[in-house]
Amino acid sequence: MAENVRICTVIGRTRHRMVLAEMQEAVKRGADLIELRLDFVARALDLKRLIAEKKSELVATVRRPADGGRWPSSEETRQMLIRQVIVSGGFDWIDLETDIADQIKRFKSTKRIISYHNLKQVPEDLDDIYDRMCGQDPDIVKVAVMARSLADNKIVLNLLKRAKKPTIAFCMGDLGFPSRLLGAALGSPWVYAAFNKERGIAPGMPSYAEAAKLFRIGRVHDGSKCYAVVGDPVSHSFSPLVHNAAFNSLGMDSLYVPIWAPRGQFPACLQTFGSFVDGFSVTIPHKEVAAHDAASRDATVDETHAANTLVRGPKGFKAYNTDYQAFLDTLLTALPNKDLHKVPVLILGSGGMARAAAHALARAHATLWIAGRNHDATKRLADEVGGESLEWAGRHKEGCPIAVNCTPVGMHPNVNDSPLHTSFLRPEITIFDTVYTPESTMLVKQARDRGCKVITGVDLFVRQAGMQFHLFTGQDPPYEIMAKAMRRALSPLTTPDE
Repeated sequence: MAENVRICTVIGRTRHRMVLAEMQEAVKRGADLIELRLDFVARALDLKRLIAEKKSELVATVRRPADGGRWPSSEETRQMLIRQVIVSGGFDWIDLETDIADQIKRFKSTKRIISYHNLKQVPEDLDDIYDRMCGQDPDIVKVAVMARSLADNKIVLNLLKRAKKPTIAFCMGDLGFPSRLLGAALGSPWVYAAFNKERGIAPGMPSYAEAAKLFRIGRVHDGSKCYAVVGDPVSHSFSPLVHNAAFNSLGMDSLYVPIWAPRGQFPACLQTFGSFVDGFSVTIPHKEVAAHDAASRDATVDETHAANTLVRGPKGFKAYNTDYQAFLDTLLTALPNKDLHKVPVLILGSGGMARAAAHALARAHATLWIAGRNHDATKRLADEVGGESLEWAGRHKEGCPIAVNCTPVGMHPNVNDSPLHTSFLRPEITIFDTVYTPESTMLVKQARDRGCKVITGVDLFVRQAGMQFHLFTGQDPPYEIMAKAMRRALSPLTTPDE
């Protein structure tokens, strides 16, 4: 079995005392490889003090401002310090930029990281730069370039696939975040992670807690299966949390990452990551496009024209809609008679989730009323399912014992908003809010206060994620583990490192 990828924990502080404190705490949390950003240290550097209580492998880096560092003095002084670091014998690794690597020869046992940084773009001659770096006596070649488009990720990931030497290659920035993690399944020796993310080490770098606990990088190795959630925005998604928790509980070495694909960029996302990712979860606003772009579709996608799941098959990605059955199962579980025949249901929204809910309810022979701000989209959906459309101003339809919110109203950060007036909320009504961040939305709180039966977005999210997990892996999903992980993360009592 391939060797698991390591996490290189990056520490950048201005004072020796804080560097030492973070080194000690990082080791306590499990870090066994630490990069010290010596360019961050504001006063005269005391190497002996920093390595006196060494308890992990150490990487020394003295980065120039042009490469994303904070070195304040001359290049001559910087290179002198680099040589002192090597001679000290206290560091296992030294990071050398490719333009100075030939001037600083290997000395004793200190291993060499030959690095290239470009904070502006992915250069057209990156392959030539990489080939030259491989000839500079490296133990590891490191390439860090700024992503200006989703397609830039494919360039560096393909570079990893053809690597001639142990190589770490990734894109910086929000668009490049997936490449930092996916490299772990393509042979990268380690993934960089900031011990203190607030220090601004590098754009798009995950924290040590995220790399170790959320993404389980220590369990990933060359050849691990990879999955991803695609959305805009995607930072709020709990998909990585619940899927990685499921992998962990079943002892699987798979990896699940978030991909930010701006509206209109789903085709580019699929083209960029399609050869590296085995399955996608698809969220707002890409569900309709995902249904169209898939090589094949199951019946629920043909019916709803929306997909929230893509799974790689022999002829390309097949689209599924786990929202459809998950919605119906979640709702029926909460109803005492388990019957929706001719039951009036109010649906708010006309997007991907609303489409899944409307078609599932129509299949269950419910009577549908659909209200949305986009009147044309609302009417089209109502016509598809044999329901009636309502103007948004007329959404408080009387006589509907079930109301379903499929809009983002109430989602973080607009947590004080609700799509329904409190006068609509009566004890005989069941309120189903598909928003899950937070679980207790304003609508959920007000509905509970007024005695309504409430179904939350967490119930739905975990059920549909579990169905995705089964499609991805063929294994039964650990629903309880997934729900526990999600509710723990949503709890205001949970700290970011937990």
